[in-house]
Amino acid sequence: MLSFFLKAKLHRITVTSAELNYQGSMTIDEDFMDAVGMLPYEKILVANLANGERFETYAIPGKRGSRVCCLNGATAYKGAPGDKVIVFSFCMLENSEIPLHKPKVAVFGDDNEIIRLSAV
Repeated sequence: MLSFFLKAKLHRITVTSAELNYQGSMTIDEDFMDAVGMLPYEKILVANLANGERFETYAIPGKRGSRVCCLNGATAYKGAPGDKVIVFSFCMLENSEIPLHKPKVAVFGDDNEIIRLSAV
């Protein structure tokens, strides 16, 4: 049997921009995605700590070192630059994989720098 588990989390990353006239998704600095193992076009769940909004979209890699976290398309209505959000990705695991599974978490400071990186 397969069960859903947290794979990766970007905790308290700051939204840097919102682009309404875009196809949709969230652009995230590719360095941040690599740090936790998120993949380009992977489905993500986003929780906005500023307004309580939660929405699903997919991750698009942004320029390395840019510290970008951009809400694109309709997601631009779900937040604003300066909002802190949590970005989650998930995986499906077989029962035999569960005991060894450790999600990767990056915790962010005020300037979108990773202040802690760990496996939960």
